Parts: sequence; C-alpha cells; structure tokens
Amino acid sequence: MIQDAFPVLHITSIAASYEFYRTLGFRLTFGAPPDGRLRDPVYMGFTRDRGVLHVSSHAGDGVVGGVVYFMVDDVDALHAELVAKRVPIHLAPTDQTWGLREMYVLDPDRNSLRFGSRARS
Repeated sequence: MIQDAFPVLHITSIAASYEFYRTLGFRLTFGAPPDGRLRDPVYMGFTRDRGVLHVSSHAGDGVVGGVVYFMVDDVDALHAELVAKRVPIHLAPTDQTWGLREMYVLDPDRNSLRFGSRARS
C-alpha cells in the first residue's frame, strides 16, 4: 500500500533555495548541516501546513526545471501573501478551463511551483 509521495526538485544552490523556500513560508524539516553552514551537495525537506517538498543538489537527483503542484484553500490569499513578500509571480491567479484557479511561482532554478484552488463560481 502506498502511504505518501514526496516530490523532489533538483536545485543548484542550497543558499538560494533555502532563502526562497523560507520566504514562501516553508519550514525546513530536515537536511540542515549540524554546523549550520549551508553547502552543497544537500538533500533537504520542507513543509508548509500539510504540503511536503524535498529538494536535492546531489548529482543524479533529477534535473532543474521540475514541477510540483500544491492544492491550497485560497490561491488569491496566497498570492497576496507572496506579493507582500516581494516573491516574483510567474502566473498570477488565473481561472483555468479545468475548474481550478492557479498561480505559478518559479524557484531560483526555474522549477515551477504551482498552487491551485477551486475556481470561484
């Protein structure tokens, strides 16, 4: 029986990715070096609410340019939060033909983080 799935995005810089994901409101759950120094290669895990994301700068752990999708309660509220934090938005909240309202953000390696909620009626 499958229990969980954890997307893994490839990154090239622990320092840039760490700052970016923390700005998005994610909390580092594992992978910080014991001495606190951010250095590559690294495998780290982040969470925000119930969303889980792993990132890796190890060779062979994927390629940059991946995509991860998060369902959220209110994509417009998340958009307002990220804009207030000056996070560049790749696609502002948009009603899609498939019934979701989506927003896209690119991380420092151009991995796409996509956030969606049910479109308003």
